[in-house]
Amino acid sequence: MQKVPIDRLQPGVFISLSSIGWMRHPFMLNEFRISSEKQIHALREMGLAEVVWDPARSAAQPLPESAVAGNAGEEDFGSAALAGMLDEKRLRLDGLRRQREGLARRERQYEQDAAAAGDILKGFPARAPEAHARGKQLAGQVVDSLIGAESMVIHLVNQKSKEGGTAFHALNVMVLSLLLGRALKLPEEEMRQLGVGALLHDVGKAEIPPRILRATTRTPPEEEFYRAHIGYGIKAVAGARGMQVAERNIIACHHERWDGSGFPNKLVGEKIPRLARITAIANRYDNLCNPFELQHAKTPAEALRQLFKVEGAHFDPTMLQAFVKTLGVYPPGSFVHLSNGAFGLVVETNPAALLNPLVMLYDRDIPRNEAMLLDLRDVDLKVESVANPAKLPVEVVEYLAPRGRLDYYVEGAAG
Repeated sequence: MQKVPIDRLQPGVFISLSSIGWMRHPFMLNEFRISSEKQIHALREMGLAEVVWDPARSAAQPLPESAVAGNAGEEDFGSAALAGMLDEKRLRLDGLRRQREGLARRERQYEQDAAAAGDILKGFPARAPEAHARGKQLAGQVVDSLIGAESMVIHLVNQKSKEGGTAFHALNVMVLSLLLGRALKLPEEEMRQLGVGALLHDVGKAEIPPRILRATTRTPPEEEFYRAHIGYGIKAVAGARGMQVAERNIIACHHERWDGSGFPNKLVGEKIPRLARITAIANRYDNLCNPFELQHAKTPAEALRQLFKVEGAHFDPTMLQAFVKTLGVYPPGSFVHLSNGAFGLVVETNPAALLNPLVMLYDRDIPRNEAMLLDLRDVDLKVESVANPAKLPVEVVEYLAPRGRLDYYVEGAAG
């Protein structure tokens, strides 16, 4: 980092205003590459004689001193430039407030849905008909938001606890399954069946001791006991007389594998019911991202790579490709390194703009509850690379993802 006089700045020079403080300048970022003369006029009007610049991140060099001397008689438009940029920042801040309100609304909705999912799962087997009806209602709410929408928006939810539990897993698998179902253009009735079956896929685990569920390795008898959750699940929903065969088959077959190595029946390929194949992918992805022991959690990119490169033979290849494509280049929950050198967390993606997600920006000068949200479609920034949180400073990870879990909310967008 070096200092350069304001009069020597030109578009392409990368500068830092971190020492000034975010609230005391009109720019949306503390560090950025100058893109217009208007920005230079605004810096001059702030009364700054010089700023810090970074040669490594600059696309141009500062002007030579001889060129500066030749511009001595130029009219100064700084006052108008500064006023215009302050107005623009106020508008951006208003938009930022609306974005935060939208994220907070989705988080409240997610927590309500997770509580409902927990009650639904507890309703089996004693109140199976009522619990099944409530499951249809919950799944239907998500399906209704997706039917007819031009695109999907996938949000990362910052739920309050690191402990996810079966309800959060059930809800995540339902959301991810419906996301994939929509990408595969399933008809509405199948989408509704998919939502119910995915929500209830692990209902039989209530009969399995937590010690066995949480174990990273199991003895053969323990593994046999664990696999019995399939049968317990079918038994639990037996009283739901209106349950569709496709919904029950998701419970029965979500651990079957495309190559025949799954359980309980070692079904192969298309003999595995279609909706169960979808749920199998969503279930595995969420288990990779949100294991019982969070130190074993994979990043979204690592989880997708594991599914595609290591475990690809286990899943329907067409569905797996669609899942990877739908979650995008930078799935929600990805830590990213931006072109201005900053670190961020992807909190929202839209399949129509896979390279330009909504990113929460790390800035130690801004409290986390006021963290900057940047839609990369609207700023002169891009993702340079995906970052591994294990290699990032602890303060960055705790600022961007204090819970360590990845939970999802999906809704239709008008386009």
